[in-house]
Amino acid sequence: MSSTVYDFSATSIEGQPVEMSAYRDKVLLVVNTASQCGFTSQYKGLQELYDKYASKGFAVLGFPCNQFGQQEPGSATDIQSFCETKFGVSFPLFEKIDVNGANAHPLFQYLEKAAPGIFGTEGIKWNFTKFLVDGSGNVVKRYGSNTEPKDIANDIELLLK
Repeated sequence: MSSTVYDFSATSIEGQPVEMSAYRDKVLLVVNTASQCGFTSQYKGLQELYDKYASKGFAVLGFPCNQFGQQEPGSATDIQSFCETKFGVSFPLFEKIDVNGANAHPLFQYLEKAAPGIFGTEGIKWNFTKFLVDGSGNVVKRYGSNTEPKDIANDIELLLK
């Protein structure tokens, strides 16, 4: 098992390989997203966190996922256009992935084990589950879909100190 998020790589929404080690020393909020979900408006709050803290060493990493109610059916171009146009998203987005099951992205397999959910369950329950990662690449906390991004600000600030 890998020891930190830096041991993984992913593909950007533009199709480029990205080593998670590129985010070394940054506090990260890794989120599985969807464009047609009841929580989609959280993109606005995620962008606000990114705007507020990016200059202090923080990044939001968005991973579109179509596993929950097929709420992310679009292509990479559709997703990127929607996020930029509707919510002004400028934080990094990645290609659409699975977060649960046999084809789950290895990064999310790691996140789920490192920060289990309620009652110790590892699987992600819905879109906009968020994982807070410290500047050393360790998973600090998992937040469910109902947690608004603004409610994570204090935890981010503690890690940025």
